[in-house]
Amino acid sequence: MSGDLNIAYQIIGNGPIDIFIVAGSVSHVEFLHEIRGYTAFMRWLSRFSRVIMFDKRGQGLSDRVSGAPSLEDRMDDIRAIMDEIGSRTAVLIAFSEGGALSMMFAAAYPDRVSHLILFGCFDCFSEMFENPKERIDLRHKHWGTGAFASNIVPSLAIDPITVQQLAKLERLSATPGAHRALMYLNLLIDVRSILPNVRVPTLVLHRKTDRVVPVERGRKLAAQIPGAKYVEYPDGDHGYWTGDVATVIGDIEEFVTGHRDEASIDTERVLATVLFTDIVGSTQSAVEMGDQTWRRLLERHDQIAKQMIERHRGILIKTTGDGILATFDGPGRAVRCALSFGEASKEIGLPLRAGLHTGEIEVRGRDIGGIAVHAAARVMARCQPSEVLVSRVVTDLVAGAGLKFSERGSYELKGLPGRWDLFAASA
Repeated sequence: MSGDLNIAYQIIGNGPIDIFIVAGSVSHVEFLHEIRGYTAFMRWLSRFSRVIMFDKRGQGLSDRVSGAPSLEDRMDDIRAIMDEIGSRTAVLIAFSEGGALSMMFAAAYPDRVSHLILFGCFDCFSEMFENPKERIDLRHKHWGTGAFASNIVPSLAIDPITVQQLAKLERLSATPGAHRALMYLNLLIDVRSILPNVRVPTLVLHRKTDRVVPVERGRKLAAQIPGAKYVEYPDGDHGYWTGDVATVIGDIEEFVTGHRDEASIDTERVLATVLFTDIVGSTQSAVEMGDQTWRRLLERHDQIAKQMIERHRGILIKTTGDGILATFDGPGRAVRCALSFGEASKEIGLPLRAGLHTGEIEVRGRDIGGIAVHAAARVMARCQPSEVLVSRVVTDLVAGAGLKFSERGSYELKGLPGRWDLFAASA
């Protein structure tokens, strides 16, 4: 309770250091864990700390309020949670819109803040853009579609499923009117006058390619806080839990504890069905057709691939020049996508081979790795032209889904242990 309001918070870990995550204008302590990379980031922080996430009043699972809460009201929320969980002092990690609140809290209660870390933050919202009210009104019209959140994490918003998740996150975070009121309040916020009074150790982190808060704001912010350390990353999203998180976590850990241990940061691992495809006889076809004709055909191939993967709720990881790599959270959809893609590609004169395997993969930013990826590639290598070949794991998982499979024998796959039973799929 903060006064008469319920403030939702969540704790991960039990380390000796308390870290409060002060989120931006989109927040929901429960649903954020559905967004790829978020939970892993918090768990990595919890290796050396107790991590506290919360929804500011008016957002997420916290009580709604009329109008927009002031910075002073939101400061009370942080203090109420600290008192509730017995946190005497804490590290504040502020993100985006949460920066102004955190800087004011650190200046007002320096005895309760051991370190202040500002990621993608700003000191004066109204100075960041031309016609900020127009930007707010435009965002209000599209609130709930995922357009705004996709701009926060564009590296994740490359598939329709993630965009749908981001749209839901917006809707759960706040109503359109509540978010608009919050943004209008931000127009009035200007904490430049208090920055010389921030006396706690401060680290300012900003990415040069931040689409939401221009990097110049981060540089200017660091210059105004006495003794602040500034770190600028050459690329990445506005969202702190994406991209080169090992470096970000390392910088945070070193600033707070005096040392860093990036080696213990594990890659995020998830279960997925991996699809590899390859155009049959691509080199010979390119020679026969000539560069321009071949390039146009490849563009059509890539377009069909994207459409088919979106239709079957998959994620296109990358094109490989004469094929694609994609992942799916359901093996049945993966097999059906491979069959449909094979038929569509064959119609334009590009017969395919397709291999699938289900297993644990490592998510590495926009790319993936792990044994499951190698296995899918090895399965594909055993394909005949216009064939969709799968491992036994896939057939076991799609039992009863109406798909048909024919045995293709047992093989040793290069670099993988044991023998693998392979099956050709058909609708």
